[in-house]
Amino acid sequence: MRGTRTRTTKSPKPVGVNLKVIRTHRLGKSLSHFFNSPSLLSVTELLLKVQSIDLMKSRSGQNRTEHHTDLYQSDNFIIRRGQNFQMWITLSRPFDPHTDTLHLHLKTGPVPLVAKGTHVIVPLVEDMEDNRWEAVVVEKEDKRIKLSVNSPATAIIGRYQLTVETTSANGQAVSTHDPANDIYMLFNPWSEDDSVFLDAEKERQEYVLNDVGRIYYGTEEQIGARTWNYGQFDSGILTTCLYILEKSKTLNSGWGDPVNVVRIVSAMVNSPDDLGVLAGNWSGNYSGGTSPTVWSGSVEILKQYYANKGSPVNYGQCWVFAGVTTTVMRCLGIPTRTVTNFSSAHDTDVSLTTDVYLDEKLEPLENMNADSIWNFHVWNDCWMARPDLPPGNGGWQAVDSTPQETSNGIYRCGPASLTAIRNGQVYLKYDCPFVFAEVNSDKIYWQRNSDGTYSKIFSEKNVVGRSISTKAVGSDERSDITHMYKHPEGSEEERIAVETACRYGSKADTYASPTAEDVSIKVAMEGEGPKMGSDAELLIKLNNSSSETRTVTLHSQLAVMYYTGVNKATVQKDKVEVELPPNEETTLEWSMIYNAYKDQLVDQAALMLTLSGRVKETQQVLATQFSFRLRTPDLIIKVGNVTHLQHYCAMICFWPDLGLPSVLLPQPIEKAVVGKKMAVEISFTNPLPQVLKAVVFNVEGIGLLPARKILHGDIASQASITLTEHFTPTLAGTRKLVASLDCRQLTQVHGVSNITVEA
Repeated sequence: MRGTRTRTTKSPKPVGVNLKVIRTHRLGKSLSHFFNSPSLLSVTELLLKVQSIDLMKSRSGQNRTEHHTDLYQSDNFIIRRGQNFQMWITLSRPFDPHTDTLHLHLKTGPVPLVAKGTHVIVPLVEDMEDNRWEAVVVEKEDKRIKLSVNSPATAIIGRYQLTVETTSANGQAVSTHDPANDIYMLFNPWSEDDSVFLDAEKERQEYVLNDVGRIYYGTEEQIGARTWNYGQFDSGILTTCLYILEKSKTLNSGWGDPVNVVRIVSAMVNSPDDLGVLAGNWSGNYSGGTSPTVWSGSVEILKQYYANKGSPVNYGQCWVFAGVTTTVMRCLGIPTRTVTNFSSAHDTDVSLTTDVYLDEKLEPLENMNADSIWNFHVWNDCWMARPDLPPGNGGWQAVDSTPQETSNGIYRCGPASLTAIRNGQVYLKYDCPFVFAEVNSDKIYWQRNSDGTYSKIFSEKNVVGRSISTKAVGSDERSDITHMYKHPEGSEEERIAVETACRYGSKADTYASPTAEDVSIKVAMEGEGPKMGSDAELLIKLNNSSSETRTVTLHSQLAVMYYTGVNKATVQKDKVEVELPPNEETTLEWSMIYNAYKDQLVDQAALMLTLSGRVKETQQVLATQFSFRLRTPDLIIKVGNVTHLQHYCAMICFWPDLGLPSVLLPQPIEKAVVGKKMAVEISFTNPLPQVLKAVVFNVEGIGLLPARKILHGDIASQASITLTEHFTPTLAGTRKLVASLDCRQLTQVHGVSNITVEA
């Protein structure tokens, strides 16, 4: 630059335009020389850039097979949330963790926002933790690094755009977005932390991975079956399913909740309101489209909808709507089955009864008889937890995509908890009243009086909701699931459910109200409650506040639950009749023996007792639910002593195959001091009348010792053991040492001890 100015001053002064040209020319030459200088090239080389990304997305590769997405006929990168996946990144130079940083950016939806979870920034970490977005380097090859990436089980599903941001001392760089590297995220029924988790592999094979099913039709006496090709893995179907979600105009931030997603799908499979997939037609005239009976699968329908850019396909009826819904749900990863209800009621006035109106001559009043009973109706059950409802209402949820009645102003229905429907708890969302009426409403006949009012003259109690059917798991047989929707027809529990439900309907006085409501019921525990390994005992307290004797028929049912509120299994049912003296509280001792529940318990050892009953004298209905868990013993942690240290050494000799040290360790010191070895004892008593197999203890404490596993082996029934663990504190102050026990027969056993460490 100095040379340029010198030459300009020595030359005759040219006209302005020539001066500008001369300076530009010489400046360009100088910049060219500058950018080609060795010093700048070295800076450019040091800048860390992404050269390529390999998502290892082969259908037969580790990612796709471990995520159970290898059946999708697509070369896209399809994975499930809450699970690790692997990827290679090739960089412009070797990655130096001391000076370089790297982040993955995942964006979904039209306006990705970090606050809404639609823009995810995935950091590199040294040690992974479960259920969060993070990545760790697991392998290096010169300029290539292999990442293991984890996502939370609550991640938003859909299509993510992937870019990689790198930062080094010489600047920052962001890779160019390549659509071929987009990530398709699905729900994960294989992940225990996902709200759609289904623990039986045979059921996952049926309700997620099976692409062919059976749909039932006809009448209860003449049940027909047809094969339906769901085709959820066919080429282009996943793209269409995501297109359906996008076309709903709902916020992507809500796509992580299966409750929300099934409501979107239920609305979008039919065409009213939102130009969804299928137009319904029950007229018998199907010109301008395909007769509903002609369809034999969902693939052609969905592909036609996508090809026509969201123009509804003509035509569908209930089994077509349900078949397409099963395809979309299974494609997205939500366990789903197609369900047929014979003698299915359509309640139009939310009375929760199927009403027939007659005139004074007992002739039907056609203008008033809007309710109907279909020979059959087909809908879906979807499996998920329901954290928005009281515990115990997770599991199968009824979802209906046939446009019959609106839900919050849109033609959709569900998810309605089958447990809530069975118990008549129609006040729980979503659309339980409508589904309850479909399967368990009474058919009530009303006659018009001379003054224009109506009186109930007759009722049929067992004509609605018959032979509710779905394809059996693992075979083409029909499975009758009526018992999941309602108690046995005519039983006291079923009558209680009907009357409970109708109290919330538009004709709450259809059934006689109780003459008094003077009996109350509650459940209580003594002390800290039932303990693992012992018989579970609770107290049921019935209070009669009247001055007369009351007689109660009480039904009890105990179910094992996942911590998500999903029922796993019913393990005990009882029925008892109790006489309640006037103005007294009567306490019943309820118990369940250990052998009745030991093989059914899951991680959190959660149970729910459901009680329902009726007071004979007043017809008052009683109902309550009580959730509790079986308490597990704590691990006792304390500073060790010589006696137990010697015991620990004896154990070392007894289990040499565990790889534990075989030398005599020094005596534990009385005080905890930074840099000096010390010991603690961990004591535990097996509460179960069975051997605990392959027990592992986990011990860790910040500033005390890093996470450490102790492979202990078996612990005999009712046996007590004590371990001694040695470590050297690294930080002063009050520290917490935590320990936990892990084995198949017993979980949720842990302990903690505060240890004050001197500098």
